[in-house]
Amino acid sequence: MLKLYISPGACATASHIALEEAGADYQTQVIDLKTGQQKTPEYLAVNPAGVTPALETDHGVITQNAAILALVAQTHPDRDLAPTEPYALAAFNAFNGFLASSLHPTIGKVLFSRPPLEGQAKDQAVEMALSKYQLVEDHYLKGDYVLGDSFSLADGYLVVFERWARQAGLLDPARFPRLNAHLDRIQARPAVQAVLKAEGLDVI
Repeated sequence: MLKLYISPGACATASHIALEEAGADYQTQVIDLKTGQQKTPEYLAVNPAGVTPALETDHGVITQNAAILALVAQTHPDRDLAPTEPYALAAFNAFNGFLASSLHPTIGKVLFSRPPLEGQAKDQAVEMALSKYQLVEDHYLKGDYVLGDSFSLADGYLVVFERWARQAGLLDPARFPRLNAHLDRIQARPAVQAVLKAEGLDVI
């Protein structure tokens, strides 16, 4: 059985959604980031980077959401969770790479810097984060879903950061109508609702 290490509401929710959408045989273990559980010897033995997600498999531990999403999609091909055509698959991987390397760090700086950002530094960080959301709003969403007319695991990854922005009051419906509609659409999916319930999170 697969074992996914998560922290409720953190970016690992994307991998949790992937496994649920796939109908995979898996279990989860919560790592409490607030108490520093990710830095314990027990968890560092699983993921020396001390972050979530981490997915234990029969072939070893896989880390990084983008890698886990690709693995889940490829090991559950009947669920159509990612494209198989090479160029569409490249677009899927490119978008997930953008989320991991660009959107996540910028919104993470706004929400999770310790000590919290203040004044001009906060204003600049917010504007930088909003510019990344604007790229998704204007260019990366190809339709109702990231890749067009069909759900993929990229949608389950994006919804994590849409939730963060909405909870922080940054996902202005007037500025980001498509992102807001996408968030509502993805949160309505049964698998996503099951994950939110399992993680003790509300639909927002």
